[in-house]
Amino acid sequence: MIRARRLAHATFETPDVERQIAYYTDILGLTLVERDSEAAYLASTLDHHSVLLKHGAGAACRRLAFQIGANDDLGEMQHQLSALNIVSERRSNPFPSVRECLSFYDPKGTGIDVFTQYEAARQDFKPTGIVPHKLGHVAFTVREIGKIVEFYTKGLGFRISDWMGDFFVFMRCSPDHHTVNFVTGQSDKLHHIAFELKDWAHVQSACDFLSKKDIRLEWGPGRHGIGHNIFTYHRNPDHQITELFTEIDLMLDEDLGYFEPRPWHRDKPQRPKVWTPGPNAANYWGAPPPPGFLD
Repeated sequence: MIRARRLAHATFETPDVERQIAYYTDILGLTLVERDSEAAYLASTLDHHSVLLKHGAGAACRRLAFQIGANDDLGEMQHQLSALNIVSERRSNPFPSVRECLSFYDPKGTGIDVFTQYEAARQDFKPTGIVPHKLGHVAFTVREIGKIVEFYTKGLGFRISDWMGDFFVFMRCSPDHHTVNFVTGQSDKLHHIAFELKDWAHVQSACDFLSKKDIRLEWGPGRHGIGHNIFTYHRNPDHQITELFTEIDLMLDEDLGYFEPRPWHRDKPQRPKVWTPGPNAANYWGAPPPPGFLD
């Protein structure tokens, strides 16, 4: 099976592109690397961009881009999807640094672009702002979680890392515990976008920086049980949730089937499982999510 290897970027529509550019550059510390009449491209380091912004009537995450193996064949990927009745199309020069991709849609209507190789842009980390290491994962509320899980496992080769009950799933395509996660809700929409920070000290300095900018935390700091990452959540100017995290679980060997041991693990070894909803799943450190957080 041809499978996704990593999350490359996310595409957002926003009613105020300038405001969102200011947030991603001045607050998060990404670099505005290119802009044209259609989009603004914001980067951390190697990828040409991690976030792509376009104008739209409302705030929404419209597309996700994933890299597959450098030697994988897009034609074979197209056959793999066709066998699942997923219609896809080849596109040339879909975005800067990528010459060709395969485009299709997941069951909730989010566009998916997969590509094999890209030209590394090699931007430097910015000296100002929070400056995350990378785009880590994207989370959505969905109405039909079963169809979503089937699509990402059979179509893109994702593995299930953990479930919370039968309504919240965490899925990986790389060593990171999750690259996408989905929670059952009343509508299909973005829940949050997450960026990885260096360590706990980086989380602390990020919280101090957000405070100086009068941006209040929605939840955290805390340590999730599922994934075991240290987390904070705040909202961007479009009222979308941004997570800043560190110390996420890693599965370095899929054949061994367990996450790399950490002192805070309570299962030894820590393997994928179904978690009982509650404090141990949500936050080892105590505070539950605020009311309506998963809506």
